[in-house]
Amino acid sequence: MSERAGTPYHCPFCGETDLWPHEAAHGSWECRACLRAFQLKSLGQISRPQISRVTKEAQA
Repeated sequence: MSERAGTPYHCPFCGETDLWPHEAAHGSWECRACLRAFQLKSLGQISRPQISRVTKEAQA
């Protein structure tokens, strides 16, 4: 995962953009507006769902 992909733009608690890297661990951020710290973690990729022919015809 690239460094940019793990960069939040808004606090998940208050929605503010005053975010700074937190010193605890990689992917940890602190919001200086609401004084909360949080961590981002990639869980990996999920499987793409199979689309049946019936579903494809219904979308057309």
